[in-house]
Amino acid sequence: QVQVAESGGGLVQAGGSLRLSCEVSGRTFNRDDMGWYRQAPGKKREFVAAMSWSGSIINYHGNVKGRFTISRDNAKNTVYLQMNNLKPEGTAVYLCVVRPPHTPDSTYIPGGERWGRGTTVAVSS
Repeated sequence: QVQVAESGGGLVQAGGSLRLSCEVSGRTFNRDDMGWYRQAPGKKREFVAAMSWSGSIINYHGNVKGRFTISRDNAKNTVYLQMNNLKPEGTAVYLCVVRPPHTPDSTYIPGGERWGRGTTVAVSS
């Protein structure tokens, strides 16, 4: 059974940085696209970033491009999200997903994804 576990959330001031981690167990990791989403209170889940299994194709939401960086270490079955220059509107639960619906090559293919429970990021102004 696939298990997806996020960590690294916390409280940070606007302009600060955080690094989120997501460890996947229970399946072959290095053949799956991986992604990050976020859900702010009272809002719909929003795509943040996706990376191909090889790491060669990456897709970011325009709101985070230039500030967030997705990366992966296939040897550790882990994907990361480095978040710099955080803004208060970035306050949300950040969720990691195996086979994200928003693919690294900018298509949308729902179904087959596996979600973690999320880690909370709070950005104070």
